[in-house]
Formats: sequence, C-alpha cells, structure tokens
Amino acid sequence: MRIAVVAESFLPQANGVTVTLLRLLEYLRERGDDVLVLAPAPGRGQDAVTHYAGADVRRYRAVSLPGYSEMRVSNPRVRTLEEHLRCFAPDVLHLAAPFMLGWQAIGAAQALGLPSVAVYQTEVPTYAKRYKVRQIEPLLWRRIEDIHKSATLSLAPSSYACGQLVDRGVHRVAVWPHGVDRDRFSPTHRSEALHAELGPGGEVLVGYVGRLAREKQVEDLAVLGDLPGVRLVIVGDGPQRARLARRLPDALFAGHLGGTDLSRAMASLDVFVHTGEMDTFAQTVQEAHASAVPVVAPARGGPIDLVDHGSTGYLYPPGDLRALRAHVRALAADPLTRGAMGMRAREATAGRTWDAVNAQVVRHYENAIEFAAADRAAGYRPARRWLITR
Repeated sequence: MRIAVVAESFLPQANGVTVTLLRLLEYLRERGDDVLVLAPAPGRGQDAVTHYAGADVRRYRAVSLPGYSEMRVSNPRVRTLEEHLRCFAPDVLHLAAPFMLGWQAIGAAQALGLPSVAVYQTEVPTYAKRYKVRQIEPLLWRRIEDIHKSATLSLAPSSYACGQLVDRGVHRVAVWPHGVDRDRFSPTHRSEALHAELGPGGEVLVGYVGRLAREKQVEDLAVLGDLPGVRLVIVGDGPQRARLARRLPDALFAGHLGGTDLSRAMASLDVFVHTGEMDTFAQTVQEAHASAVPVVAPARGGPIDLVDHGSTGYLYPPGDLRALRAHVRALAADPLTRGAMGMRAREATAGRTWDAVNAQVVRHYENAIEFAAADRAAGYRPARRWLITR
C-alpha cells in the first residue's frame, strides 16, 4: 500500500501524537508499505528529520504558536499539497491530529479524490479554556467538525473521544487505541535501590510522568502534599516546571527521562496519578499499568477506557480533588491492594502491543478505500467550507 501521512507535529517534537506516529511508521516499514510524511518544519537550531523508518519526510514552512513555542503550525497552499500528493500517488491519506496542515490536506485529498483517514488525538478546543482564550473555543470545534466530516473515515483513541465526534455529527468513526511496549514498561524494571533513593524515609512513591504544561493540571497534585508517608515524584519537563516547583515545594522533580531511566522510574513508583482531564487517550496511564502500577485518574477522556475502577486503580470525578486525595491515601496505606491492583493492571495490557493496534489501522485504511469507492459510485461528496485560500 502507498500511504501519505500528514502530521501536525513530528520529530524533533516529542509528544503523544509523534510517538504514536513513529510506532506506526515502523510497523508499515515491516509490512513493506511505501510511506510519505508531510509535516511542519522544526524551529531554528533544531534538526529537520528527513527520513524515518524508510519513509521520506517533506517539511513545510512553519511558525510557533504564541505562548506555546514548542508547537509549530504550517499552512501551505492546498494546491501545493495537491502537487505533492499527485506525485506520490497514495492509496490513502492518513491525517494525524489534523488541524492546520491537516485542514489544507483534506482539501487536497478531496480535489484528488483520495480516501482519507483522520485521527482525532488532541482536544484542541478545550485547550482554549486552559490558555485563557475561551472565546475561540466554538471556532476551534467548528474546525474539528469540518475536518472529520470531510474525511472518509475518522478514528479516535478512546470511546470518550469517539463519542465527542459522534455528538458533533461525525458519522463514520471507529476507536483506534494506542499500543504499549510491555517489555520496556514492565515490573521487571522496578528498582528497590532507586525507590530507596527517591524515598529515603521509606515513603510511598506517588508519581506523575508527562509534560509539565498547563493543560496537564499537574498543580492538582498539591492536594497530596501533606499526606503522611507519601513522596511526590514528578517526571517530565515543560513550560510549567518553574511554576510547579513553587506550587509543589516538597515534590521531587526528576526532569525528562528516557530509555531505561524512564522504565526504572515508572516501575519503581507505588501509585501513578494522572491529572489531565483533556487527554483523549492518556498513554502514560497505560505505561503505568504495563509496569504493574495502580493508577488514580479523572473519569474523563482516555482513562475511562483504561482504568477499571476498583480493580486496576480508581477514577475520580473531574475536578473533585478531595476524591483524588482519598483514593491516593487509601492506596498509600494498603500495600496488599496496591500489589493486587498492579498485577491486574499489568494483565489488562496483554493484548495492547503496538503491532496489534497498528494492524487495526491497516484494516481501517482498507475500509476507507472501500467507503470512498462506494461514495463515488453513489455520487456522494462531503461538503467542505473553504476558510483558507487554495
């Protein structure tokens, strides 16, 4: 199969969208597929990756978002994308978290009659609230709706995210979850030496792993600061690190970790807390589960599918920090329950390897090609509101 992938973010950016895309490209290489990646250019001083896993990567001029310099957005002309896609002649167009570049690409796909699969991975409109630009939230939702109604098929990583699209009138939607590397994230990486280093007084280690950005709501962990016998461990980096260090003065900030360091840190936690309410999947929850660590998370977004309340962790009502505190306190006081929940959590990830979930997306490509052929035969063509010049 020939697949053109349009990515709103790509290397050297490291985020959930990029990680998911890298695993997919590696899988498609093993299948022998031909892949072209279209992505925004990186910022000044960053290396522009031009090849990955056998795929050529074509870059488009981009600018940084105000207040979020790590996010680069690109807005090439639709006709430019048409030319590049026509030369590559893909069987299907994969749109990874489409918004700006993806919006232009869906127009090019329609002009060329290409089947398209749009993957909803980022709840961009709700970010507007966290970044104090609430007034543009309806416009952002309109963009999401237009993209996914124009695509041949839409995928979402959780039942919650799938429901968001369906509620907004997107009819062809399927769930495509993320995979997890159960060798990299495993209880075998637990280090009692590291545990003792992080909690020298024998404290229960309650940790968060992820970006330190406003939408992650890491400041909610302040409600755990005075729990006796508990040590907060924050793994990750981002624009909110200095502010969070002031807000959580007793927490240990380990910074960004990768490779075996991240595997050891995750497995050496006793309880994992996910605070973000806007994650469509919450990959670190799944990685904690694979590491046999019970999770406490809000009952919104991806965690609803991942956390079996009372079995592999606890879900609390969004914004109810008293409930968050109560669940962590109960787990901190009960090592037997922590251990049992952790083992059930590990077992729950058994069928979620990257190969297994990426095999699903290939079937979705095939379905999109069939849907597009049926639409052409029926004379159906989705309407598209042209907000940006061709």
